[in-house]
Order: sequence, then structure tokens, then C-alpha cells
Amino acid sequence: MKNRKLLLGTAIFGGAVAGVAILGGLFNPGRGATREWYSELEKPSFNPPDAVFAPVWTTLYILIAASGYRIWSSDVGAERNRALTLWSTQLTLNALWSPLFFGAKKPAVALADIALMLAAIVSYTGAARKVDKPAAWLMSPYIAWVAFATVLNAEIVRLNGVSGSALQTARADTSSH
Repeated sequence: MKNRKLLLGTAIFGGAVAGVAILGGLFNPGRGATREWYSELEKPSFNPPDAVFAPVWTTLYILIAASGYRIWSSDVGAERNRALTLWSTQLTLNALWSPLFFGAKKPAVALADIALMLAAIVSYTGAARKVDKPAAWLMSPYIAWVAFATVLNAEIVRLNGVSGSALQTARADTSSH
């Protein structure tokens, strides 16, 4: 019975996180028109090299899944259910960020999403702490990274205009002269 629960939990939480990772990968900034758009965005000096993102997110996704699994494996109750709802909320907001930023090319909309995501992660972590302290601690690197990513996203918006459309406006002005 215990092995079944482990397999089920691994499938649920690993599958959910893997799905989000795959969705994010579909909007990879290294592909086609997205690559061109992203390479032309002005980025702050603290923007990490592209090679940093995959290993960081792989590690974070493992921690996110492990945290969710620990909460799910805890005794059923209102606190557990609240934590699982918040876990699902932060993961949904995480899933939306890449399609918004890279797919729709809307950094300002993505900034709103990541700000909500950070709030949901912090809320989940607080709720998780009441159920399983190690599950809460597993989220610490994720909070730190998403806080950094929020600042990075905000700086990209500041440097490039509200939606990143400053690039399109600059191109239109250049081509009309």
C-alpha cells in the first residue's frame, strides 16, 4: 500500500511539474522569432547567462514536486487541503509565465503573473509550514529565485517599455525614415 501511494504521489506531483516544465520549454527563448525578439530586448547587467536557467529550473521543479508530495502525504485536514490548493495555484501561475513572456511577448503581463506567483509561493510555504516543515523549507530556493526573476522581469519592462513593444516602435520608426 505504501509503495502504491509513493508511485501515485510521484505520478501526480512529478507529472504536474513535468507538464509545466514541458510547457515552458515550448516557449524557449532560443527558438525562431522568439529568439530574435528576446535577443533584441535590452536586459539588465544582472541577467544570468541563458545556460543558467535549465539547471536552476530543473532543480527547482524537483523541490516543488517533493514539497507538494510531502504535503499530499500528510494527514488529511483543512490545513493540508489549503496548502495543496495554494501549491496548485502557484504551479498554475508558473505555467502561465513563459507563454505570457515569450509566447505573447508581453513582459508587463508576465510581470503581473510572476508577482502573483511569488505571493502564491510565499502563501503556500506558510501553509505548508503548518503541515510539514521540511515541505516548507524545500520551497526556500524557489522563493529566492522567483523573487530574483521578478526583479529581472521588472527591469526588462522598465528598459523596454510597458509591453516590450518599444522594440516594435523603434523598428517602425527606423523603417519609416
